[in-house]
Amino acid sequence: MIQNAAVLMRIAHLERHQIETDEKIDLILDKIEEHHPKLLPEQVFPTGCVWDAWTYISDLVRSAQQRIVLIDNYVDDRVLSMFTKRAEGVTATIHTRYNEQFLTDLKKHNTQYTEIEFIQLPHRNHDRFLIIDDKVYLLGASLKDMGAGLCAVTEMAIAPEVILGMVG
Repeated sequence: MIQNAAVLMRIAHLERHQIETDEKIDLILDKIEEHHPKLLPEQVFPTGCVWDAWTYISDLVRSAQQRIVLIDNYVDDRVLSMFTKRAEGVTATIHTRYNEQFLTDLKKHNTQYTEIEFIQLPHRNHDRFLIIDDKVYLLGASLKDMGAGLCAVTEMAIAPEVILGMVG
């Protein structure tokens, strides 16, 4: 009986230790989540939430592992700045309308940083799209203006090649 009592006490001690370890792991995971929140597939930014929108899009850019493609009629140097946040080896392509100032900025950018490809939009597009690897996001505002007015970002359930096929 004494041996059984010792075994039962040891089992109880192990169970208590396991519970404490699980609680510590949960606490650590919660702390990690606080510092690196999961990207939500839908996000709405009220007017004036420029920083929140900028950081959300920046996090999307940082999450890319293969490619970033932006389809947006109105692009400027702020977009180039945002795309410098992409990881090494991630390609970037911008489909936009011809703008002499933007092309000057892009040329200067590309002399110092990893190249961003420019593709002239053959026609105006009403909506804006951001492709991160194999995900398509519909942007409720031009990337450079996100958060200046009420806007949303929504992950779409469509293949990037479908959108890219419609653009070209």
